[in-house]
Amino acid sequence: MNIPNNSLTQKIRYITPMGIVMHYKYQTENTCTQFISFDIEGNIVRNISFTGGCNGNLKAISKLLDGATVEEIEAKLLGNTCGRRPTSCTDQLAIAVRKAYNKYMSE
Repeated sequence: MNIPNNSLTQKIRYITPMGIVMHYKYQTENTCTQFISFDIEGNIVRNISFTGGCNGNLKAISKLLDGATVEEIEAKLLGNTCGRRPTSCTDQLAIAVRKAYNKYMSE
């Protein structure tokens, strides 16, 4: 899978008995949303928030996906487009969680 080279920052959120929870902030490309923030523990994604974009819809998507796995998010959202754009906020979320998960697993 070809993942764009967008900006991804990470920091340790906290440590649990199950492992380290990492917080990520992803700068999107070609969407109304400027940033997507989320936490990853293992392959579970939580605390998703979008900066910019369609506020009500993105709040609902964040609630619906809280606790989903990276694979579930990719299966549902990867490739979604918005209007004439080649991507969407949800497509960018799927790209971001995969990129973050790969980084999380490599360290």
